[in-house]
Amino acid sequence: MTETVLSLRGATKRFGGLVAVNSIDFDVRRGQVLGLIGPNGSGKSTTLNLISGALQPTAGDISLRGVAIGGLRADKIAKRGISRTFQLVRLLPGMNVEQNIIAGAVFGHRRRWGAAAKQDAARLAERVGLGGKGHMAIGQLTYIDTKRVELARALASDPEVLLLDEWLAGLNPTELQVGIELIQSLRDEGRTIILVEHVMDAIRSLCDYCVVMSSGAKIAEGTPDEVLSDPEVIRAYLGDDDA
Repeated sequence: MTETVLSLRGATKRFGGLVAVNSIDFDVRRGQVLGLIGPNGSGKSTTLNLISGALQPTAGDISLRGVAIGGLRADKIAKRGISRTFQLVRLLPGMNVEQNIIAGAVFGHRRRWGAAAKQDAARLAERVGLGGKGHMAIGQLTYIDTKRVELARALASDPEVLLLDEWLAGLNPTELQVGIELIQSLRDEGRTIILVEHVMDAIRSLCDYCVVMSSGAKIAEGTPDEVLSDPEVIRAYLGDDDA
């Protein structure tokens, strides 16, 4: 059986009286693309924030390769081997493309400095479709290119687990196909990925397994075909009347 890399057991996040994530359990296996899906407000991004350390869990356990990481600071978790992109692209606007990517190499899981970091930044820029654009300012980039920079920065640390929070959101149809193919190529490399996404074509083509959330709770899990045909999942997306 493939090694379990990341595990959540009873992961919970409360904001006062609001339970945003309610005792979530799931495992992610090495080389797997796991889709974390559900309607808006279901707790998907909050779950990624718990895994990455952007938020601290109220209860439950999160472990990476069997070692507890729940409650650690985000920088400590990044150094353990988890990197991410954000629902709204977060780049360093005062730095160019190359410098943004280097930041991932300097502060992430497998750190590199100086010439080694610059060489790796050039390789990753080429890898995500930004070859020859390392000198460009962030403000000069198209929307999809800003997403490419953020992805390259996340990859620069050579993470054990890559978290993609709606990385395909906002792309036009042509860009969407390019984005799906790029993530597919990462999957083909054996990357372990948690993918939060609403684009069902992407879910079906990219994900090995899916966890479905609604109102903070896990309501289904299985292959994409299994969960997307589950009556409870359909009701969560469409409502009782339309389902």
